[in-house]
Amino acid sequence: MAQDDLYRTVVLERAKAPRHAGPLPTATLNGQGSNPLCGDRVQLHAVLDGQGRIEAIRHETRGCAICAASADLMAGRVTGQNRTRVNRLHAELVEAVETGTAPEGLGELAAFAPLHQHRSRRRCALLPWSALIDMLNDDKDR
Repeated sequence: MAQDDLYRTVVLERAKAPRHAGPLPTATLNGQGSNPLCGDRVQLHAVLDGQGRIEAIRHETRGCAICAASADLMAGRVTGQNRTRVNRLHAELVEAVETGTAPEGLGELAAFAPLHQHRSRRRCALLPWSALIDMLNDDKDR
């Protein structure tokens, strides 16, 4: 499957039927992000385990299909990961959307690599990740 086809399939599937959307009543961490230019908004809810790994994470996203799909894929990908791995995944996704080349190990997130051709849409894919990094950093600073 060509990268553009993968992008369309993954984004449309996850935007229509997210697997990690909704509230998380047991959340001990909450974060949010917004893009006032396009109206995308994401709220994140998470629980960390005793070793600082993300035990559970959910999102509530209002915005375009790219933002919703990115939030959902992110939630699935970071479950079980620690801050270091989350930061690495974020850096790899940034590289993919800026260069069009997805590093190995990015998995379905590689579907966002075609956004390198659409500068204004990159922020849509990266917004949930920025909210996650901010949320984890706020918790670390407590």
